[in-house]
Amino acid sequence: MRPLLLLLLAVPPLPAENWAAYRGTQAAGLSAHSAPLHFNADPTAGPLKSILWRTPIPGLSHSSPILWGDHLYVATAVRAKGEAPLKIGLYGTGDSADDNSEQSWKLYCLDRKTGRIIWERTAHSGLPRAPRHTKATHANTTLATDGKHLVAFFGSEGLYTYDLSGNLLWKQDLGVLDMTPNDDRNLSWGFASSPSLAGDRVIVQCDVKSGSFLAAYSLADGKQLWRTDRSTASTASWAPPGVFGDLIVCNGYPFLAAYNRLTGKEQWRVPAGGDVPVPVPFMANGLIYVAQAHGKSSPLYALRPDGSQAWRDDRNGAYLSTPVAHEGLIYSITNNGILKVYDALTGQKQFEQRLGTGTTGFTASPVAAKGRVYVTSEDGEVYVLKPDRKFEQLAKNQLGEIALATPAVADGTLYFRTKGNIIAIHD
Repeated sequence: MRPLLLLLLAVPPLPAENWAAYRGTQAAGLSAHSAPLHFNADPTAGPLKSILWRTPIPGLSHSSPILWGDHLYVATAVRAKGEAPLKIGLYGTGDSADDNSEQSWKLYCLDRKTGRIIWERTAHSGLPRAPRHTKATHANTTLATDGKHLVAFFGSEGLYTYDLSGNLLWKQDLGVLDMTPNDDRNLSWGFASSPSLAGDRVIVQCDVKSGSFLAAYSLADGKQLWRTDRSTASTASWAPPGVFGDLIVCNGYPFLAAYNRLTGKEQWRVPAGGDVPVPVPFMANGLIYVAQAHGKSSPLYALRPDGSQAWRDDRNGAYLSTPVAHEGLIYSITNNGILKVYDALTGQKQFEQRLGTGTTGFTASPVAAKGRVYVTSEDGEVYVLKPDRKFEQLAKNQLGEIALATPAVADGTLYFRTKGNIIAIHD
């Protein structure tokens, strides 16, 4: 056998790039590998292109896919009878959806390479304990894993931890967790704060109508390790907590706040401006970025880990989607499609540009792969942008389905959660 061939056979394959929670490592939404530029998943828009696989997932959910090793994991809520209603687009009403009939909250494990369903589990079945917004679902939250445990948090329907073979390890009932905006406490918009893993513990942020709290549970057995009252820090938030070493940062209103991972003790507070906080805090360039919108201002913060402010822009935050940092720039998209790009270290705005017609909603958060930024509209249009200080659109691709969940991207493959499917895209 030739020496070169022997050498190639001796080199083990590189481990798969993981995307273990909402927006991946430190919620940054960033992959180190390049991903496809041109693709098409809509048969009405022309020949299908770069579709690795497409797997139907029952129910209605905005839960994003996560990846570990050779597997993809995703959650959903399946209505017992009839189709769950979903109202997308741009509108200002805060009504609850007519979707209070029996549901089953489920987890799915798929083969990452083929899309084959390996197992499914039902965490809970019954009537929802709290209503949801017309644009939300009963399974908004994204799963999280450390490669041994798989954590699902369905809000009022409970906190669950499985092993990666789908065996239930423990569960906790945290009571009714009814989330509502600060300016109208009679509304019910549903739970959306995904769990975060911090070493040996699960961190959950529950900013609810009464008695907001942050809590840590043992990943091994579900024992509550600490619980910190947040009733004076935040009356409203749908954001997952950001975990950065021993620091937990929570988006909220009327304050952003940080806590110690080991004790739950509050470390600092920063006055907040947007009273419907949804984006997750994320870290890049040694800074923690937090976006807000609605109310008196729409701030975008860049904070140092000690809570001091590197910069802040009070008019250009984001409402539903979390910005992404790539190649020294911050990309933020408003819910009506205004892309705003900033210098990540100084906050100086570089440009703003409308994507789409202004009549389409944008809920999914942008993600980035090597040399490309991906922005997805609710109508399933995927804009691919060049990281630059001036606007350059490289491509516009079609999923052909409603898409509100944030995609995952790893090892050169994009994984989109649409209303009905998981779609894997790879050149």
